[in-house]
Parts: sequence; structure tokens; C-alpha cells
Amino acid sequence: MTEPVVIYPSGNHTATFIFLHGLDDIGKTWFDDFNYFNLPKSLPYMKFVFPTAPIMKISKNNGEEMTSWFDVHGFDQIAKEDQQSIERASQFLNSFVEAETKHGIPVERIIIGGFSMGGAVALYTVLTSSDAFGGVISLSTWLPLRSTFPKALIAGEKKKTIPILHCHGNKDSIIHIDWARLSEECFKSMGFQKYTFKEYDGMDHTDCEQVSHFSLKTKCVHNKVKRLL
Repeated sequence: MTEPVVIYPSGNHTATFIFLHGLDDIGKTWFDDFNYFNLPKSLPYMKFVFPTAPIMKISKNNGEEMTSWFDVHGFDQIAKEDQQSIERASQFLNSFVEAETKHGIPVERIIIGGFSMGGAVALYTVLTSSDAFGGVISLSTWLPLRSTFPKALIAGEKKKTIPILHCHGNKDSIIHIDWARLSEECFKSMGFQKYTFKEYDGMDHTDCEQVSHFSLKTKCVHNKVKRLL
């Protein structure tokens, strides 16, 4: 397992943001993106952790090996989902949360998030972990195993006020916005009072390929983090 890339706080460390990349990517990509948009400098109390997923064979890509948090059979609501590998990815994310709490950061001062499948892991984890995180920020993503909720929801009553920001482009050609909207419906049906779905007009499934869109999205993330912590 590749060691995560970390941006350490320039001030007193009182909060942590753990962010997971998308399929066939590495943590360093988002380390560079966050630095480019100066998020760490404006949040001097926050540690940023960017793990890299293990390499695995991906069913959708005919068994091709690439970095991935879980196996993927397709990027639509009718595709088969690999529950075992999704749960394993969630446990992996929780291990980073546990490491931060052991270093004295309260779980309510820890934000989890990610892009695409990384964001999917974060959304799944906030529902199935026993912890009430400080917040969730998920970009261009969906809630996996949606049909298992609300039955799979753990400690739901103490999570209803967790702030969750879900950003998505309405021209996303990989994760169609209709799928993301179904995730929105699921969260709202479970009574999550601070779940926010933010739609970006004209944006495809991208991080920095369309810098103007990503800049707007990152400003939204920055403002959300400052309000959370």
C-alpha cells in the first residue's frame, strides 16, 4: 500500500480532512490540486490526508489493473455492485479516521470526502460508520449500495445534522446527474437536515480539466470547510 500524501497544518493542528481520489488516480493528484487553489494556506489548523488506493483488477475494464477503492462493473444505477470491496474501502477510510483520533483529533473535527468513487466511499462511510463526522464533501459521485438504506444506516439519529456537501456537474458523462439525484433523494428521505446538493451547469466528470468550474467548486468546498470547523 502506497503511503498517503499529507499536507501538514502550518498552525495548531485541530482538524483533519481525508480525501479519496477517483478510479485510476493517486493521492498526489489531489495534493497538487488543493495546493494550487491554496486551501491549506487558508485553513492553517487543518491537516490534509490524500491516500492512494490499492491496485486491483476492474471488471468494467475487462480485468485491467489500476488503482481503485473497489471493483466496478459499471457507472450507472443498474450495474452490479461489489458490496464486499465497497465495505473494505469504507473500513480503509475508517482506519485513517481512527489514526487521527488516536492523535487527539476528535471525530467531530474530521471531514471525509472524495472525488467520483472516492466520494462514493465517503458517502457510504458516513452512513455505515458509528462515528458522527465533522462533515462530508463529495464531488461528482453517488451513494453506492443505495438500496440497502435505510436498513444499513448506523446510529442515524446522531448523524442527521452532519453537514454533507455533494457537488455534481449536469453534463457529467461518467456519473450521470440523474444517478446523483437519486443519492440526494436517499439522504433526504433518511432525514439528513444538512445535506446539500450543488449542481454545476455545463461541467463534465472532471477535476482540473475545466479549471474555471473546478475553481468554483473548490471555493464552495473551502467555504463549506470554514463553516464546518
